[in-house]
This record gives sequence, C-alpha cells and structure tokens, in this order.
Amino acid sequence: MGLDDDAREYHRTDPPGKIEISTTKPTNTQRDLSLAYSPGVAAPCKDIHENPDLAYDYTAKGNLVGVVSNGSAVLGLGDIGAQASKPVMEGKGVLFKRFADIDVFDIELDQTTAEDIIRSVKAMEPTFGGINLEDIKAPECFEIEETLRAEMDIPVFHDDQHGTAIISGAGLINAADIAGKDLETLEVTISGAGASALATARFYVSLGVKRENITMCDSTGIITRERAEAGDVNDYKAEFARDVPEGGLADAVEGADVLVGLSVAGIVSQEMVRSMADNPIIFAMANPEPEIGYHEAKEARDDTVIMGTGRSDYPNQVNNVLGFPFLFRGALDVRATEINEEMKLAAARALAELARKDVPDAVVKAYGDQPLHYGPEYILPKPVDPRVMFELAPAVAVAAMESGAARQEIDAEAYRERLEARLGKSREMMRVVINKAKTDPKRVVLAEGSDEKMIRAAYQIQEQGIADPILIGDRDEIWGKMERLGLDFTPEIVDPSEDSLEPYAERLHELRQRKGVTRHEAEELIRDGNYLGSVMVEVGDADAMLTGLMHHYPSALRPPLQVVGTAEDADYAAGVYMLTFKNRVVFVADATVNLNPGSKELAEIGRHTAELARRFNVEPRAAFLSYSNFGSVDNEGTRKPREAAEMLREDPAVDFPVDGEMQADTAVVEDILEGTYGFSELDDPANVLIFPNLESGNIAYKLLQRLGGADAIGPMLVGMDEPVHVLQRGDEVKDIVNLAGVAVVDAQEN
Repeated sequence: MGLDDDAREYHRTDPPGKIEISTTKPTNTQRDLSLAYSPGVAAPCKDIHENPDLAYDYTAKGNLVGVVSNGSAVLGLGDIGAQASKPVMEGKGVLFKRFADIDVFDIELDQTTAEDIIRSVKAMEPTFGGINLEDIKAPECFEIEETLRAEMDIPVFHDDQHGTAIISGAGLINAADIAGKDLETLEVTISGAGASALATARFYVSLGVKRENITMCDSTGIITRERAEAGDVNDYKAEFARDVPEGGLADAVEGADVLVGLSVAGIVSQEMVRSMADNPIIFAMANPEPEIGYHEAKEARDDTVIMGTGRSDYPNQVNNVLGFPFLFRGALDVRATEINEEMKLAAARALAELARKDVPDAVVKAYGDQPLHYGPEYILPKPVDPRVMFELAPAVAVAAMESGAARQEIDAEAYRERLEARLGKSREMMRVVINKAKTDPKRVVLAEGSDEKMIRAAYQIQEQGIADPILIGDRDEIWGKMERLGLDFTPEIVDPSEDSLEPYAERLHELRQRKGVTRHEAEELIRDGNYLGSVMVEVGDADAMLTGLMHHYPSALRPPLQVVGTAEDADYAAGVYMLTFKNRVVFVADATVNLNPGSKELAEIGRHTAELARRFNVEPRAAFLSYSNFGSVDNEGTRKPREAAEMLREDPAVDFPVDGEMQADTAVVEDILEGTYGFSELDDPANVLIFPNLESGNIAYKLLQRLGGADAIGPMLVGMDEPVHVLQRGDEVKDIVNLAGVAVVDAQEN
C-alpha cells in the first residue's frame, strides 16, 4: 500500500480516529461515582460559583486547550471545510499530548465569517485554559485572533501565524551567529504575504531586524509603497510596503542576506541563490515541496548556504511542534491571560540556546545516528528532543510572570522538576538524586575517558554541577574529540601513556601481591583504565568510579572487585535496576552479578537494595520472590528466599518491612496481598524485589522494561566499599550522567 492507503488504515482502525477521553480519578465503587457526579459534585460547583478561579483547581480547565478551525485554509489542502479538517485537528491534539502532556478538545466550526467564529469561540471560554486557532484563512484569521485576544481572559494563539515565526526566528538567531552577521543589519526577503509571512516579518522586527530591511513579495511582486497607496494590497500587507521600485522575487532577492519562503514550491532558482549576499540564509518552508530544494540551494554556490525547510528528511526542519505545545505548557502553568510578544521571544531564544548544547543519544539515534552538533546543518533542536519542554516552558512561564500576563507565580527551578515528572517517573526519581549530588559534588573518575560518550557525559556532569569528572585516556585524543564536539570545558585528564603512575602501581602491587601479581605485572596492569581508576578510588584520589561502556560486564567488574572490594558489612556485591512505571517504582536485584546466591547472600542483597531505595527517597518494602507463597511449596529452592526473609526480619538493624517467599503477583498486587495474605509483614505492595537467582532477576527486569513499559535506570552496584558502578555496553550519555549522580550520593554517604 502507498502512504495514502496506510494513512486511511491508520485512521480507521478500531477505535476510529486518534484520540479518546479517559478518566483521571477512581470510578470503581458507588462512593467513587457519588464523588465524581451526583451528589458530591455539587460542592465544587458551589465553590466555583463563589470563586471562578477555583475552576483551575477543581476541573481539567488548566490543562485543556481548544483546537479550533473552520477548515478554510488546511495546510496543503486549502478550503476543505470544517468536517474534513477534523483528522488534522485531532492530529494537532495528539501533538499537544505527546510533546507537552496537554489535553485537547478539537472544535470544528461550520462557520465562514469572522464574526460568527469570534462569537462561538468566545462563548467557550469557561471550558478551556487556552485556545489554539488553526487553519483559518487570511485575512479573517487576523481579525479573529486580534478580537479574541482583546476580549478573552485566556491565551488565544493562531499557530499558523506565530508558530512559524517563532521557530524560524530561533533558526535566524543561530544562522546569523554562524554566518557572522548581526540581526540589525540583515537584509531579509520574504516570498509570500499570507498569515505566516506577515507574522514572521513582525516577529523578526521584535528580534532586532530593521523593518526597513524587510522586502516582502506576494504573487504580484514586491510590495511597494506605490502599490499600497494605490490600494493594490490590504492593510496587513501594506505594513511592510517599501519605497523601492517595483519588481519580482528575483529583484528582491538580489543582495539579500536572508530569504524566507512561505509561498509555493519551485519559485526560487539557483540563479536567485547565487545573487544573494555571502553565506546566505535560506528558509524555504513551503510544504510539502519547498521553494527550492535543499540540495539545489546548497549546490548553487561555493560558500556556506545555511538552509532550512519544513521537511523532516533534510537538516534544519522548521517545525511548529517545537513551539506551540511548550508555549501553551508554560502559559497554562502560570494561568496566563495571553501569549504575548515577550513570551514568544523567550521561546525563540530558549530554542536557539538549546541548539547550541550537546544532543542526547536518543535524539541522535532517532535520526539515524547522523552527527548532530551546532553548525550550518544543525541550527534548531529536533522535535523529539525531550529537553525542549524543560527549556521552553520555563522560559515562557518566566516571561509571562515578568510581563504581567501570569495570574499565578511559580518557582522556575521547582517548575522544571515538575515538568520532568510529566515525562516519566524515572526523570522525577533521578531528579531527587541529582539534586542531592549537586549539594556536595565529588570527584568521579571515568575509566574509559577516551570514549566519545564518556567525554560528552563528563561535559554534562560538570556543566550541571553534579561532579568533578576525571577522564582516563589519551590526552590528545580526548582534547581532539572535545574540540570536534564543540565542548568547551576543562576536565581533569589522567593519561596512562604520559603521566607518572608509579604510586598507583605500587599500591596495586601491595593489594594484589599475595594474589600472584608481581611488581612488573602491576606496572602493566595500572595502564588499564579499570585498574587505574579503581586504585585512584581506593587511595582517595577520586571519590567514585564509572566503567563498563566498552567492556563486557564481568571483565569491567573484576578490577574494582579486586582493588576496591566489598564494604565492611558486605560479603557480596549486587547489581540493582530501578524500574519506573507511571505511578510506581520498584528496585530489582540481583540482575547482573551473582549467579545462584544462597540465603545469606540474598538477605545481604535485600538489605543493600533497600538502602539504595532510600537514596531515592523511597521507603523500602522488600519481598523475596519465588514460585510459591509462604511455604505452599517446600523444597530447597523455595526455602532459600524464605530463610533470607527470616534473616532480615530478625536483624535488629533492619527497620523496613520484609516478607517472603512469595510469588511476584502477590508481592505487587494489593488485593492479593491484603485479601488472601493479610498476615503478611507488608502493609503495601513491595517496591524492593529480590529474585532467587541472576537468571530470574535479569529476565524479569528486561520483560518489565520491554513489555511492561518500565524505564530502567542502572545497573547500580551495591555492597562495594567505595562507590563504583559498572555500565552496560551501549548505554547512552544520559545513563552515564544518571549513574554519576548515584555515585556522588553514594560517596556523600560513604
């Protein structure tokens, strides 16, 4: 099937469409229903009647946007009417939810006049926290937005106008920086004079481009003062009329620094591109085909052409999804009365700044592992970059507060953490640890310091104030990679090929001489980053160590076990994964180290895993798992976890509930635990799950991650004498940063 047929099947598959309404509160019992509706619902209704602002506290209004269209200017389709525009409006709702966790009702109005649409939308103000106008033709869209903004007390935003303006404006900031040009001296030509073109021109003026340096062309040609005085253009176009001779697009483009295309495909030639100023900036944003093809424009001249389009298959996609979800997120969260120019400028500048930062591995993978770093081919973040919400929404919220548009003040840093929680429990949990780490950063040695991921992680660790990174590796190679990646920071580097390692070799020999390691062998071994890093931690020249990215887990674990060893109160190390679900967190052990632990080992693993849970501010409830419940099967295998649970319960130092042996569903399902096994020591479902052997633990965590939708953080090594964590091969930069945070908190408490 072709794309069209695939899309039809996608939309018609049961249930039809792309959205549904789901409940957010329990509705299982008669009492639940009496609270949700009659008679209980009367109480919040009366409160809102007395104080309308309480609608934000008692209802979904504060997270609900109305996407409104009459289908008169649907992108690429034109005037197809209200009903035919519904799939597009549902799609807009999907983007709001996917990228910013904002709920949407799509409203398709079978109305054509500005007056009727204004009347209808204004009447819906009690329902929504904001209104996104979509695909309404010009010039009616201007009147509709201007009137509604003036008369409504919630944000009204026409994305077709301002979305393109904001995103291309962010691109313009960075493109001008890369081309070595100043915004106030740019000569800008705009092909097109519709809603998005006019809004873009206005926004560029707000950014610093001089109005008299903007030349706008419609289908007739350059919009000149002579045409405006003759009444040949409407009042909106006349705003950008220039006192220049009449001419076509080719005349307007000659000598221009910037060409913005918001018109039709194929209207720009290579000759036009060659006539532009040095290192030109071209945003060809007609969809689905741009005014000039990406490769056509790049091949037209020998200097640097910074090229952006509306397409995802070329660099520098100018995509409105980078803007509207996060503008509304920030506006809704401060209960803003409008989205004003200050908020739009804050969004553009935050986007531009984000593009200059290191790009997460997950984003790179999503785009085929192509290099993504600030430069002519990367002037805007990618839409799938989760950091966009954390950067834009707070910037918009702060701008709303500073400009007087906000009805509610918030703490920007605390707000950023709440936003992270919206994207998953794992982010919320890691924020707890990262914040602890920042209070007292420690020295973390990265044993595989020449690896690009380790270097990028070191940059983020230092930039965020989590730790002081120490990279082990070839100094010249590390500096070379830092320069290529555009990472401007100064980590400590230990180069085994150049630096004197005599004291470390001596210490390694002392530790291992009765294990068959000679002095000469110690000198050889110490040039291995895993041994060197382990000794640095053991002697106190580093507080923690990360390794394993380039080694199999057992070979990476062996040196720290030999050198650092286990803690005084531990005979065994174990690997723990934290698995986060939407509303639940569980710690799974052992998933990486001990093949077939005995009851004593299991008890120790349970104790150390519980201690780890508390570092994440989680009060542990430990369950030792088996295929039987509390002696229902009695054999050597079931006795092992049962005995481990008994050992912990009898330990006077253990101050958390422990039970077992029990089946996995017994441990995590409240109805089973309380209904069938009310005698259990666990008063709530377990959050520390101890598996009887490595095989079951590893299988379980991977199934929960892949089929259960859990996010996995780890493996975190517990039971070591000093903080050492062994990564899995293929881990991403964010995994390294997360484990660095865990290691620092370990070191703080060590």
